[in-house]
Amino acid sequence: MKHKALNVAFVTAVVLGISALLFGNTGLKGDHGMRFNDLTPEEKRVIENKGTEAPGSGKFNLHDQPGVYVCRKCGFPLYLSEHKFHSGCGWPSFDGELPGRVARTPDPDGRRVEITCSRCGAHLGHVFEGESLTPKNTRHCVNSISLDFVPAFTEEGHEKAAFAGGCFWGVEHLMKAEPGVFSVTSGYTGGTVSRPTYEEVCTGKTGHFEAVMVTFDPAITDYRTLAKIFFEIHDPAQEGGQGPDIGSQYRSAVFHFTKKQGEIAAELIEQLKSKGLAVKTLLLPAGVFYQAEEYHQDYYERTGKVPYCHSRVKRF
Repeated sequence: MKHKALNVAFVTAVVLGISALLFGNTGLKGDHGMRFNDLTPEEKRVIENKGTEAPGSGKFNLHDQPGVYVCRKCGFPLYLSEHKFHSGCGWPSFDGELPGRVARTPDPDGRRVEITCSRCGAHLGHVFEGESLTPKNTRHCVNSISLDFVPAFTEEGHEKAAFAGGCFWGVEHLMKAEPGVFSVTSGYTGGTVSRPTYEEVCTGKTGHFEAVMVTFDPAITDYRTLAKIFFEIHDPAQEGGQGPDIGSQYRSAVFHFTKKQGEIAAELIEQLKSKGLAVKTLLLPAGVFYQAEEYHQDYYERTGKVPYCHSRVKRF
């Protein structure tokens, strides 16, 4: 077994306690502590002091690639690339957002409605309605500087897929054996703390999942094939962990980079439910992925061991 939960919790608490004494507060407060990305003075002017970048100056104004736009301050996924359109206003425009991710607040003068990241309160821009620019009749006018972008493809043209199915050692080991898979990296995603360490993730206070980032050649395999394999190499009906590993970091989840990936994953989940499987897998937008420490990569290849809670079970 990878962990004995009580021992890990105790040791981690000691490690973080010593770290806090020696190096200051770890930033992990409450159930899900938050630690933000470092911002430049110009980013602070816009994001924290509600400034505005010059029109036409932002890197995402004419940006047109598949992926996910996330909050620059906290990394929270806000918009899919499918939400983006070219309005000609000089700032990135979106006619929709990921549900519950963008908050609206009327300006004090009542003339405009400000939009902010619903998690950290970072200023994004303003929202306008009734302009008839798209069928949704809504335009989120967003400062590029308030955003980061998580691409759905690598520079080499390999598509990305992100899965969480318990201990990332086993998921990585089995996924990388599939034809067309270029690389599989173990890491952390879905949390509220930037640059998390393994010890911090183990506390359960960062909200991260142990996950893998798969890159694959879409000319050899496809997302549907890999998603099916993911659902067959772990137990998607187990809640709160996987096998003997119990904890929020071991939850089952699919992180989609595009609307199409999300639709495929949702369809597969419904297929499994129709077969009587009480699927607990979460379907979430992809966000920032932090590569895990080097000693977690290629674990079974380096140690000669075999997965202890992952094996292939035919489900489709």
